[in-house]
Amino acid sequence: MSYIEIKNFTKTIKENTVLKNININLSKGKIYGFVGRNGSGKTMLFRAICGLIKATSGEIIIDGKTISKDIDFPDSCGVILETPGFWDNQTGLQCLKNIASIKSIVNEDIIRKWMMRFELDPNDKKIYKKYSLGMKQKLALVQALMESPNLIILDEPTNSLDEESIIILRDILEKEKERGATILIASHNKTDIEELCDKVFKIDFGKVKEV
Repeated sequence: MSYIEIKNFTKTIKENTVLKNININLSKGKIYGFVGRNGSGKTMLFRAICGLIKATSGEIIIDGKTISKDIDFPDSCGVILETPGFWDNQTGLQCLKNIASIKSIVNEDIIRKWMMRFELDPNDKKIYKKYSLGMKQKLALVQALMESPNLIILDEPTNSLDEESIIILRDILEKEKERGATILIASHNKTDIEELCDKVFKIDFGKVKEV
């Protein structure tokens, strides 16, 4: 049984059809890659799966529940779509604790362990606005992964990461896959796609086809 079913999904914005009659099924415990030029519709599709945009026609069903009908957003989802809205004058740990307080799924000990997995020091007093781009990306990854969501959606997850950090991320995503998570990745990094993904889809002018 598919964990995500996208049926005849079309999205039109101001007479411009940005996603066109998309039909794909995605299973648990798999990593799916999405490739395509800038503006092809990758991020828009991810936003639709997250419940951030509504269909013009068609539907997206996640774990038996239809987005915008049964639920507004996926029940268990970790996401990187754009730069997360962290607090500039708080430490990385403080930022993550604030986010975790919304659902109260994880405690501070778990947050600290996730930070250390990405080689971020949870005791670092440096505030977020003084983080390097690589540190900001790592913190974004921690917020997406720390609650062990069933669905993980990552748009360009290796942006600003050094080679060692990319290796760490790939290892973590493999472990999340083994745990049973459904993972969606959009990336211009061919190595990410080739080494991680069980199946790859190409998006071009709003249409999706399996590679």
